[in-house]
Amino acid sequence: MIYSMTGYASATREVAADGAGPSGSGIGVSVELRTVNSRFLDLNFRMPEDVRACEPQLREMLMTKLSRGKVDIRINLNRAEQTANAGALNRDALSQLAALERSVLEIFPQAERMRTGEILRWPGVLAESGVSPEALREAVIACGKQAIADLIDVRAREGAALASVLINNATEMEAIVARVTPLVPELIAKHQQKIVERLQDALGIAAPEGTTTSLPREEIAERIRQEVTIYGIRIDIAEELQRLTAHLSETRHVLQKGGKVGKRLDFMMQELNREANTLGSKAAAKELADASMTLKLLIEQMREQVQNLE
Repeated sequence: MIYSMTGYASATREVAADGAGPSGSGIGVSVELRTVNSRFLDLNFRMPEDVRACEPQLREMLMTKLSRGKVDIRINLNRAEQTANAGALNRDALSQLAALERSVLEIFPQAERMRTGEILRWPGVLAESGVSPEALREAVIACGKQAIADLIDVRAREGAALASVLINNATEMEAIVARVTPLVPELIAKHQQKIVERLQDALGIAAPEGTTTSLPREEIAERIRQEVTIYGIRIDIAEELQRLTAHLSETRHVLQKGGKVGKRLDFMMQELNREANTLGSKAAAKELADASMTLKLLIEQMREQVQNLE
C-alpha cells in the first residue's frame, strides 16, 4: 500500500457513570485526528488535563502506525449534567495534590499553603461526573485506537488515488519519450545541414567561380566539419532520453512496490526534472523544445502529488 500524509478521522464513545454517580451523569469522549504533509512525524496534542495521562500511550500508538506527517490530536470530553455533581470531590486527586504540597513545604517551609479556592480550581479536584478516571482513560484509548485505524484507511485510499495519478503521468511521459526518440537523428541532421549552409556562406564556399577566398577550400571544409561535429555532440540528447526512460521505469517500480515511497519519489522527481531541463537546453528543433516543456509540466504535477505521500 501507498499512504497519503493527509487525512481526517474521528471516533466517539459514551462512558456511563459508575454506581456512585447520579443517573445520566456520564461523559461523551471524542478523539479527532487531522493530518497534513510534513518532512517528519510531528504530533500535537490538545486534551483536557483529566486525560493527559493518556498522551504517552496515544503517542506510541501513532508512532507505530505513522512515519511522516503533521498530526493534530484533539480529545474532547462532553460532560452531561455537570451541575448535578457540583461539589463532589475527587479524593484521589485531592490526595495527590496534598502530597505535592507536602513535598514543596519540605523544601520551602516558609511557602504559603494552598487556599480552598485554589484547591477547588485545581484540574480534576471537582468530580464533574460519576465516571472513574480509569474508565475515562480506557474510553480515550479505545477511541484513539478506532480513530487511528480509520485514519490509516483514509490515508490508504487517498494514497491509492495519488499513485494512480502518478502512474498515468509516468505513462504519458514514457509515450512522449518513445515518440521523440526516433525523430532525434533526423532532426539533428536537418539542423546540422542548416549550420553547414550558413558556415559555407560565411566562409566563402558558396562564392562564384573565379572568386578568391582568404583560406584554402580544404581548410574551410575541415573547419566546417569540425564545427558541425562539435555542435552535433552538444545537441545530442540520446543520453538524456535514455536516462529519462530509466528514471520513469524506476518511478513505476517504486509505485508498484508500495510502502513508504514519499522520499524516494521526491528524489526521482528531482532527477526527472534535471533531465527534462537538459533536454530543453539542448533542443535543436521545435518538436524537442515542445516535448521538454510538456515533460516539465507533467513532472511538476507529479512533484506536487509526491509531496503528500508518506
